[in-house]
Amino acid sequence: MGEIIKTLAVVFLANLMACNNNQNPKLNPESNSTGIISFKNIEFKSQGAMLRGRLYLPENNLKKNPVVIMAHGFTTTINGMTADKYAEKFSEAGFAALLYDHQNFGISDGEPRQEINFWVQSRGYIDGIDFVITQPEIDTTKIAVWGASLSAREAFLVGSVDKRVKAIINQIPAYGSNFPIEDKDGQLYSFAKETILTERIKDLPHTVTVQMPIVSSDQLGTPSALSKITAYRWFIEYGGRYGTNWKNIVSFSNIEIPDLFHIGQCAQYLKGPILMVVATNDEMEGASNEVTNEVFKMIEKPKELFEIDGGHFGLLHYPSSIFDKSSQAQIDFLNKYFN
Repeated sequence: MGEIIKTLAVVFLANLMACNNNQNPKLNPESNSTGIISFKNIEFKSQGAMLRGRLYLPENNLKKNPVVIMAHGFTTTINGMTADKYAEKFSEAGFAALLYDHQNFGISDGEPRQEINFWVQSRGYIDGIDFVITQPEIDTTKIAVWGASLSAREAFLVGSVDKRVKAIINQIPAYGSNFPIEDKDGQLYSFAKETILTERIKDLPHTVTVQMPIVSSDQLGTPSALSKITAYRWFIEYGGRYGTNWKNIVSFSNIEIPDLFHIGQCAQYLKGPILMVVATNDEMEGASNEVTNEVFKMIEKPKELFEIDGGHFGLLHYPSSIFDKSSQAQIDFLNKYFN
């Protein structure tokens, strides 16, 4: 019995040492159901703040890889709130993925904390591209931008401005509640392009709102930025998990924009093909299916519309059959244009 206990102790210590030896702060192996997903912790500067995230790399990393630039949606973070699962799927399929937290959120720097500035967040994508093209593992001719909900609108804008973008993925896009009007002289698009390329966006004329809860179970007593019960359930479940760095509070910094500006006016300027993954019964404020369909009609580049049931948050439940359908559609799209 003594020898058996001694043998078990040796095996335990050996396994413990092996685990400790794998705790490389720059390259982190994470286990999932299909194998080992590796990523490097990265950081890059954007609009005066250090943004932090992960560069996921395919396991067979013997060649330069196409890359997907990814930022999370409305107030969510990169750790455990499903965007990381999409990044893992891209990595498994042979694509690199740069996933980072927006300025003022999660592990990224920036003040005030929990404040959203659409234009600053959009600029983060461009600065992320500036960073990723310096990485030796990346094929700089094959860059896609990915966004979900609010960040889908940001990726849409970036895909119309940055010529390095060769493909765009918009998941459950939130293009707003109003329909875009025709931008006959291109002035409204020019405003958007000039704003996102401004070196100090925060210095532009703007207003700031007071902080408020993102979600609340009591809309009469404690109104929140998102009022739908599906939003409350998803954010509390996923944001409440250990280590997400999510906080149930938000404020907005709103740049002065022309009255008639709409993100749809950027449609004809997209630099590459686009995939829209749309919830057929999207219930969220600002994610109107009718507006999404109108914006889709305005796009002149190759375009695909993949409709899937489950509501706004169905695609953000992992594991689930809806997630599997959504991620596979996105991988098929990337394979079509990057392989």
